[in-house]
Amino acid sequence: MSSSPWHPAGPVVATAAQDPAGAAIARTAGADRIELCAALGVTGGLTPSPGTLRACAGVWHDAPLPAVHVLLRNRPGGFVYSPGEISVLVDDVALAVELGASGVVIGALTPDAELDLDGTRRLVDAARTAERAAGRRVEVTFHRAMDVAADPVAALRTLAGLGVDRVLTSGGAARVGLGLAELGRLVEAGTGVQIMAGGGVTIDDIAPLCALGVDAVHLSAKTVEPDPGAAGPGGGTAGDLEVTSPETVERAYREIRRCCGGGT
Repeated sequence: MSSSPWHPAGPVVATAAQDPAGAAIARTAGADRIELCAALGVTGGLTPSPGTLRACAGVWHDAPLPAVHVLLRNRPGGFVYSPGEISVLVDDVALAVELGASGVVIGALTPDAELDLDGTRRLVDAARTAERAAGRRVEVTFHRAMDVAADPVAALRTLAGLGVDRVLTSGGAARVGLGLAELGRLVEAGTGVQIMAGGGVTIDDIAPLCALGVDAVHLSAKTVEPDPGAAGPGGGTAGDLEVTSPETVERAYREIRRCCGGGT
């Protein structure tokens, strides 16, 4: 089993976070980096607010890895974007890096489930431009649009040519545990693009993922708490609030260290 190029003891632990409190919990509980987003449970994740990003970047400002990666997805629905929508996302890349993001999470497809080469190239180029302006490394992750691509291995090779650093993928399955064979093919493709396994990851999935040699394991690591607010006529609804679970992050960290011989 290969270890991550960023982590000598095995795959990086990456968790979703939706607010500064979740970012702090993830760091304290052992995560190596976060993917910052909004409305995760309802939409699968959208671009967080500028203020949220700035605050979370502050929580992780002295982290040893490029740790705050922000999801740039400006609407729910599929991953086919108009040129105008891509232009908005290009602006979001620049703003995210200006506010402290050390990575951006992007993705765009054509109606035929092929990579949107022009759109993806524009987004990667925007990240490299922002990187030069900031004077620091900015990583690019292609998100789970990868799981809709008609030919994942071909898509991975194309993304390598575009300069994408990693992909987030379940192996095209509803959850990681059902996509191990495809994840193995992506690892074995040897493109230099890091493979981050994510999508319904459970603690029991971590050992087989480590055995495959993935570079990172991504968990939503969310739980719910009662909403202290009340429903209102203006669109507010009382219900559960999603928060980051320290127990889930801690268990994932311990299991990866155990699987890689790093102790508990």
